[in-house]
Amino acid sequence: MIQPHGGKLVNRVLQGDEKEKALEKAQLLPSLKLNFELVSDVENITFGVFSPLEGFMTQREYQNVLNHMRLPNDLPWPIPIILDAERGEADKLNIGQGVKLINESDQPVALLHLEEKYEYDKEELAEKVFKTTDATHPGVAKINNMKDVLLAGKIDLIQESPTPFFKYKLKPRETRVLFKEKGWRTVVGFQTRNTPHIGHEYVQKTALTFTDGIFVNPVIGRKKKGDFKDEVILASYDELIKNYYLKERAVVVILQMEMRYAGPREAIFHAIIRKNFGCTHIIIGRDHAGVGNYYHPYAAQDIFGEFPDLEIVPLFFKSFSFCKKCNSVVNEKTCPHPPSEHINFSGTKIREILIQGKIPSPELMRPEVAKIILSYDNPFVE
Repeated sequence: MIQPHGGKLVNRVLQGDEKEKALEKAQLLPSLKLNFELVSDVENITFGVFSPLEGFMTQREYQNVLNHMRLPNDLPWPIPIILDAERGEADKLNIGQGVKLINESDQPVALLHLEEKYEYDKEELAEKVFKTTDATHPGVAKINNMKDVLLAGKIDLIQESPTPFFKYKLKPRETRVLFKEKGWRTVVGFQTRNTPHIGHEYVQKTALTFTDGIFVNPVIGRKKKGDFKDEVILASYDELIKNYYLKERAVVVILQMEMRYAGPREAIFHAIIRKNFGCTHIIIGRDHAGVGNYYHPYAAQDIFGEFPDLEIVPLFFKSFSFCKKCNSVVNEKTCPHPPSEHINFSGTKIREILIQGKIPSPELMRPEVAKIILSYDNPFVE
């Protein structure tokens, strides 16, 4: 099986006596409240999803990632994983001190072993990660609202967050056992934020032709208005797999993490995450992790040429559509017919049809999937 990124799967989850001692100790420590996204980062660090990271980045790690897309030991890493705090909060914390990290409900989540406090340039962070400082980019807007000081240090998880999707939540050490039990030596990861249409199925099954199993890994968490709700995405994938996949060849596992919309940098980040789960391959489509027109449609594919040492294999898919003449899904290499014969897989168009309470044509979406979506009173985030 493929090795975790950096060679070792991180596990910083406290259990048993260690957990009880940490909870007792936490009562005497200063606390720092984290939003939902930061709590997700904490869990992903401690579960090993972000291996080899064991905590929030030091200034040296931050600068190296920002400027070179690598950790100081030259291991590929494209996105800074950082913890921000108000200056007044940071001033009250001492280096070497423990800090209790709490969630929005004031429940203890983890202990931070504070190693460093440092300032950063928000404009530089936005420009290098997102290639823009335009405040209408969601990633830039988030940076502009971040606090002024970054805190660094290793973390230990005290309490895992509850989720209504627990049956879909597996940690990297668990997915690796699952893949081994299934006899999968090669596994292809598929990142998604949407319900599946025929184009998604085409990409997944094409990749599955060359691998032993497909790892469908929907991103779960806060969504923007108009997005499909998490429960709808999961139910629609359950229906698709039940009717159109060999059960021993496909699994669905959630990834609780925010989208950064960092285009090419985020594509590398997504590949590292799936490598940690045990994937040997990852599907990278057109405009992967993009938003608006900030990135070239295939920038997220081109960047993989800069990381020959990534180890996980990217499978690139360009444009594809349903050809009425061929009566199948095609791409630019397989179909001789003009655009007038093609039906494009427009997520916006499919959504508009569903909003009207109608089932999209079978060339666009499996009717079983559409019926599951329409069984919800409102399948979209308001």
